[in-house]
Amino acid sequence: MSPKTRAELTAEIAQRTGIDDAMIDRLVRVFYERARDDALLGPVFSSRIADDEWEPHIERIRAFWSSVALMTGVYHGQPMELHVGLAVDAKHFDRWLELWAETARHLCPPAAAEHFIERAGRIAQSLELGIAARRGIHLAPGERLPSSD
Repeated sequence: MSPKTRAELTAEIAQRTGIDDAMIDRLVRVFYERARDDALLGPVFSSRIADDEWEPHIERIRAFWSSVALMTGVYHGQPMELHVGLAVDAKHFDRWLELWAETARHLCPPAAAEHFIERAGRIAQSLELGIAARRGIHLAPGERLPSSD
């Protein structure tokens, strides 16, 4: 994608949804604060991210969501590689999506919230399928990632 095309796409999404860098920052910070305190999700995060590593993590996640939500292309990472070793299953993805949707709807105007939520659903589905495949599990349509316990 050419830089001009990317800039035009980013501007169109921002105009249509109201999403900007400040909104992404607030959503990411509030969501991860809630996720860290969540009974199901908190232990997953604390097993991988030390307290002094949170700010760099938030910066990476902000760049990720800028790329996902606004198509800015500022994130250059491999999310699948960072998630395949996590002890997660379908209930973790469901809780992540539930908490993300609650946070987005609370903080963002409706068009922005739905934009974030729709993309989060695609991300969760992709990660769940990828993690299953790495575990040697083929998920048929409608199947979910079983517990890794």
